[in-house]
Parts: sequence; structure tokens; C-alpha cells
Amino acid sequence: MASPSPDLAWTLARAHLSRRRTQNLLTILGIAVGVMVLIAALSLTNGFTRALVDATLRASPHLSLVAFTPTPRDPALEAEMRADPHVLAFVPFLGDKGLLTRPARQGQGAGVDFATLFGVTPGAATVLQLAPQEAALLRTLGQNEVLLGAALARNVGAFTGDEVRLLNSGQRRVVLRVKGVFNTGNYLIDSGYAFTSLGTLQALQGTGNISGYQLRLRDPDAAPQVGNDLTRTRAYTALPWQSLYGTLLDQLALQKRVIAFVVFLIVIVAAFGIANVLTLAVFEKTQEIAILRAIGATRGVITRTFLIEGALLGLGGLLLGNLLGLGISAYFTVRPFQLPGDLYFITALPVEVRWTDLLWVNAVGLGTTLLAALIPARRAANVEPARIIR
Repeated sequence: MASPSPDLAWTLARAHLSRRRTQNLLTILGIAVGVMVLIAALSLTNGFTRALVDATLRASPHLSLVAFTPTPRDPALEAEMRADPHVLAFVPFLGDKGLLTRPARQGQGAGVDFATLFGVTPGAATVLQLAPQEAALLRTLGQNEVLLGAALARNVGAFTGDEVRLLNSGQRRVVLRVKGVFNTGNYLIDSGYAFTSLGTLQALQGTGNISGYQLRLRDPDAAPQVGNDLTRTRAYTALPWQSLYGTLLDQLALQKRVIAFVVFLIVIVAAFGIANVLTLAVFEKTQEIAILRAIGATRGVITRTFLIEGALLGLGGLLLGNLLGLGISAYFTVRPFQLPGDLYFITALPVEVRWTDLLWVNAVGLGTTLLAALIPARRAANVEPARIIR
């Protein structure tokens, strides 16, 4: 008896798929929708995380070195930071908290809000990542001038040229002129941060000391290691941005995992649609399978036939789902989804498609469809030709 042709499994799979086209199309669409939603959800989550981190780092240094107690500037530490290839720029700073008030005036009531103040030198414009016009304002801050976050300025009701009164943590008062406002897109920073010159804050506190240094690095992810290296033998605490915003980053990572798991359930449901289609095909073609087994088709050929059918349906769904998912991501890239800044910290939701996400989505999706196809394939391979033909 002649052995079956090597491509018999492919021939049978194509013949089976040419029938029940509507059912096959619906199965492919089910997988495509699941993959589309998964890619779009991951891309939007990536974009949200990146936008939030970028907005946060516009007005926050990558690394802060905070002295245990206020101290004069440290020439040795500054020399080491200049020589460190990881450090792009650094600036001494003095921190304080205070109450900003704007007196009532005709047609407008008084304004008041709490603020975190940073006294900095002109070099802060190279450490922070503000817009060019805002960096220019920061670079030219004079004595008794202040640069307010946009939301903080609105809360106080003070804008460029206005005067505000500051009551600091030491119960000292000073009148500051608003030099301008800055806007990072992160509402928490824009509503709470203000910058003034280092000399202004030192005069207010009656000291010539500083709180420490703020640094900008070539690679923000290296902040913990650089901080450890610079403070190992010094009375400073290293505060990398990951520590300051670690809770936020952990929440975003957890959010991405939960979204991916929930949406992936759609792909699993669609994969079981493949199992249903192939199981029905096995029942309908039991006699055909028995005849094939009788004329020499092996269990392996029958198993491969149905696995090929499942793989083709899965690949069709994955291909269509990738196209739809990337299409939706491209749409939101051109027209970002708008968000209320006071609720989500950023005003627009960008998209970031990562190839690693695409790879694992397609790998897991194909693996799931093949597992779903394996059950009916094994059932078909176990058909006993003698019993069915008799």
C-alpha cells in the first residue's frame, strides 16, 4: 500500500478550511479583536507611563543629593560630579515649604496655596527639562523673583508681574514678584512647585548653606547607582527619581499587568472558538478520517491536519489583529486621547508601541490557538477506522 503524500496534511487542511467559510471568518475575527484590543491597550498603557514619567522629570532632577544637615557648597563633591561621565549637569539648591498668598484687589478675592520652593542658581535650567522659554525665565531669576507652576499660579491667582507674599517654614515673610509660570503637564508638580533664586531663599532663611545638589544624568535609569557612588563616603542621602516616584511606577506596572491579563482573556475565548470549530469538523468528518486511516494515513498525519487548520486560523486572526491594533495605535498617535490634567496628571494620552509587547502577544496568542487545536486534533487521531467503517 502506498504511503500518504508528505503534503497530505496541508491538502486536507486547505480542503477543510475552504468549507464553512463564514464560521472560519468569524473565528478569525474573534481572535483579531482580542489581539487588537490587547495591542492597543498595552500601547496606550506604555504611552501613559512614558508621558507621566517625562512630565514628572521636566521639573524634577534625575538624582538629588541631600545633605544630612544644611551645609556649605562642597568643592570636592562638585569636582567629582564634573568628572563623572554619567553626570550631564548639576546645581546646588536650597529647599523650603511655605504659604503663598496674593492680597485681594478690586474685582478679585485673595488667593492662597501651599508650595514647595527650590532656591537654585541659573544652572538649574540645564538640570531641569522645561520648555525653552521657561528655562530662560529660570536662568534669569533675580533677587526676590519666583517662577510658579501653572496650576499653582491659577490657584493663587497670581501671574507674571504680580506680587505674592511668602510665609516660609521658619515663619519668615518676604514679598516675591512673579517672573513667570512653567507647565510640565504633571498636575501634582504644576500645582505644588515654585522656583526662586538661591540667594533669595538663603536670605529668607538667614543662612549661606544649601540643602544639597540636583543632578541630570545621561541615563535616568542609572540614578540609583550614581547616587550610591557619589554618597558612599559623604554625609549625603541619594534620592533618585525612582525612589521619589517608586510607588507611582509600581502602580503603573501593576496596572499594565492587570490590563494585559484581563484583555488576554478575550484571546483565550477566541482560541476556544477554534477548538469548537475543529471539534465540529472532527464529528462531521469521522467517516472521512476513518477511510484515510484505512488507506494508510498515520495518526501523525491526522493530528498535523487539524493542527495546521488551527494554526492557519490563529495566524489569520493574529495578522488581522496586529494590523487593526497598529492602526488604532497610529490613530491615537496622530490624535492623542485627551485627559483631564487635574485627575490623571497629564493632559493627553500618547501611544508607545513596543516590539517586545508585539512579540509576546503574538507568541502567546499562537501558542494558545495551537493548544486549543490540539484537543480536537488528538480526538481525530484516535478515531478507530475498523469500528467506524463497520
